Amino acid sequence: MSVAARHYDAIVSPVITEKSTILSENNQVVFEVAIDASKPEIKDAIEALFSVTVVAVNTIKIKGKTKRFRGIAGRRKDVKKAVVTLKDGDTIDIATGL
Repeated sequence: MSVAARHYDAIVSPVITEKSTILSENNQVVFEVAIDASKPEIKDAIEALFSVTVVAVNTIKIKGKTKRFRGIAGRRKDVKKAVVTLKDGDTIDIATGL
């Protein structure tokens, strides 16, 4: 697998919520990432895909909830999110896409 392909595999999608919008005022962007992606991989992918300088990467693993639908138990998928802090002056416009 090429390095560029791994960058696209590490970053799944941006997270657009009220909380992530508030974080964007502090030069932070939130992404959903692959469960097996490490912090250095996430940092390399963000820097390569968006041409910005990453200062820090914080990750959060969220366990999927058990939900019931018509009496049948199901389970939501586990999710890993990354809060990426950018260097002052750098921005990522997540509305435009890649």
